[in-house]
Parts: sequence; C-alpha cells; structure tokens
Amino acid sequence: MSVFNLIEKRRSIKHFDPDHKMSDQAFHKLINASILAPTSFNIQHWRFVRVVDSQQRQKIQHAAWNQEQISSASELVIIVANTQAWSDNPRRYWKNTPNEVQDMLVSMLENFYQDKAWLQRDEAIRSGAMAGQNLMLAAEEMGYNTSPMIGIEFDKVADLIKLPKDHVIVMMLAIGKGTKPAQPRGGQLPVEELVIEDAF
Repeated sequence: MSVFNLIEKRRSIKHFDPDHKMSDQAFHKLINASILAPTSFNIQHWRFVRVVDSQQRQKIQHAAWNQEQISSASELVIIVANTQAWSDNPRRYWKNTPNEVQDMLVSMLENFYQDKAWLQRDEAIRSGAMAGQNLMLAAEEMGYNTSPMIGIEFDKVADLIKLPKDHVIVMMLAIGKGTKPAQPRGGQLPVEELVIEDAF
C-alpha cells in the first residue's frame, strides 16, 4: 500500500478484538519502524512502555476515563520521552562518526539545550510524536488498527508506570484488530485556512 493510502486509511479505532494476540516478532517489527523516525541531533528521546500485565492495564484504564481499548487491544504502548536525552552520554548518538564530528556535535548540543527546559521538553515530545506516527503507519501496513490517546490522568499514569522525573508521557497507543469501523471523519478544515504563505 502506498504511503498516501496508508495515511488516508489509518483511523483511530476504539473497539478491538480482546482475543487477538500479537506476536513478539510483529511487536518488535513495529518498534523497529518507530525508531527510524527523525529526531533532533539523533538523540532518540523516545522510550516505549509495553503494558502486558492485565491488572496494570486495568489500573491504567481507570486513570484514563475507562476507555475500553486500553484493555481490549492486543498491545498497549505508552510512548514516553526523556527530556534530558541531550545530556545522557551524548557521544553514543554518533558512535559511527569520527571523533572530531562527535566533539563538534556534543558542543553544539550543549549550546542548543543548556538551560532551556521548555526546549528540552518540547523537543522530547516532538520526537516521541514522530515515533508514534511511524508506529501507527507501520501497524496499518501490517493489518493492525491503532488508537492514539491523551485522554488520561497523566500524573496517575506516570505513577503507575514509575515514570522517571526527567521523562514525559507523549501519548498512549492501543494496537490490535479492530472490531468496529471508525466513525465518519468529523470534518477537515479547508487547506486554504491551514496554509499560510511567507508569514501570517
């Protein structure tokens, strides 16, 4: 399927077959596609919390407005991001480059992120969101449906997954075999309203 067809076909599905199990091989194929997403300075902020314990899923569901797909989907992935990835042994992000390139990039990285908490957080969320989009399109290609979610009590979910203090939750993704189609699209804004040439 072409990328354009995948983008058009991908919809947020809310009802999944609770009996369908995804193989570990299929799951890792999705994650491997996710981590090919672009990320600033190649620092790969994303981390993927794969929630497999049914009791843990129930607790998360209670902290997420009891959304059914949390417990019925084959996989529940919480995409989180490390806001301090820029300072976390950064040379490893360019391990395949010459030392002088690594020296230059580490210096650039520090100058760019140092003392800018807003940028550290924003960049982490951007990276995690791009990884999430890769995951959703890869799942669609593999015959799975997805439901991205931010309708959660972030603090409660963070406590449940023992989220490190320097990480943020980007989104949750339910992945599985849908049992009901998505509702018709609510209505896209016209392109003319969305595209601004040169400046506002």
